[in-house]
Amino acid sequence: MSQALNKDAPLLSRNMLAVIVAQFFSAFGDNALLFATLALLKNQFYPDWSQPILQMLFVATYILLAPFVGQMADSFAKGRVMMFANSLKLLGALIICFGFNPFLGYTLVGIGAASYSPAKYGILTEITSGERLVKANGLMEGSTIAAILLGSVAGGILADWNLVAALVVCAMTYAMAVVANIFIPRLTAARPGQSWHFGAMLRSFIAATKLLWRNGETRFSLLGTSLFWGAGVTLRFLLVLWVPVALGISDNKTPTTLNAMVAIGIVIGAAAAAKLVTLQTVRRCMPAGVLIGVMVVVFALQTSLLNAYLVLMLIGALGGFFVVPLNALLQERGKASVGSGNAIAVQNLGENTAMLLMLGLYTVAIKLGAPAVVTGVGFGAIFAVAIAVLWWKARR
Repeated sequence: MSQALNKDAPLLSRNMLAVIVAQFFSAFGDNALLFATLALLKNQFYPDWSQPILQMLFVATYILLAPFVGQMADSFAKGRVMMFANSLKLLGALIICFGFNPFLGYTLVGIGAASYSPAKYGILTEITSGERLVKANGLMEGSTIAAILLGSVAGGILADWNLVAALVVCAMTYAMAVVANIFIPRLTAARPGQSWHFGAMLRSFIAATKLLWRNGETRFSLLGTSLFWGAGVTLRFLLVLWVPVALGISDNKTPTTLNAMVAIGIVIGAAAAAKLVTLQTVRRCMPAGVLIGVMVVVFALQTSLLNAYLVLMLIGALGGFFVVPLNALLQERGKASVGSGNAIAVQNLGENTAMLLMLGLYTVAIKLGAPAVVTGVGFGAIFAVAIAVLWWKARR
């Protein structure tokens, strides 16, 4: 039976912990599976340019399903939507485990992830509110980044040891996420009774997108987070090619540990944002966004592993400080206008469109033979300029 919760409960309530634990296992599986599948592609002699194609298929599911997953998150109990989505991820991981096409399996994981995202963020507005929402987002990001840290490293290390074992661990992790979702209370649906006709859903999503885009604060959040995640996913793949060129290391573990340094930094940045930024002072995060691009340029020029670790941790800290307040702002304003699930679905459309475009540019650069250093410097400079322009426009 559905129920309503007391949103004035302590931040670390039993309900919040259930959400955080479920998110940890789901995100752990996502990141471990990515690096295990990348290792599988290398093991089966797929070309280098196929690696970003794998991620592009994943990202495309977010874009194609954006008009529908937000309504799904708002029409049903969000905890049950999360459990359904994690079940799809489990099925996709099993497809890869049993030797079927990895692109097919990873696309199914993407469908699960696209369905999962509006529910996992939207549920935060149903179990907390006000200034605690920024802190709740900090907890969510902290759990996610801890999972990225451990999942990325585990995926790389296990793939070096035994590829089959790495894939099995990924499937088991998704199974644990499904179990954890059972302990999330069946909350009252936010907006039940909406039309499920394709045309009506598409028109509703377009109307929600227009409404959020016309509002200065939500437009500011949508653009900022889209730029951040577009650059972030490109940096992840850049590391895979940069490591052997700049450091002369060709294992699967080193790129994952470098990704882990970004994850550690994001935890630090998210904690700082929860302490220093409120919904009223959200523009304080913008200088950190500009500095992300600058530090990506600095990173691309490194030739020392120790320096690379330090620079990537700083990039992560700047990223956490930048993106957490923007997420909270969109959730708070979006819930009051179009529903939290729809707001996150619109955000996913923007973020994943940016990812797809940047991954496409990255794939073209690799196919044309552009050096990893040049590609990194170019993307870092573009990101810094884009955030600086957004900041300037927001202050006018």
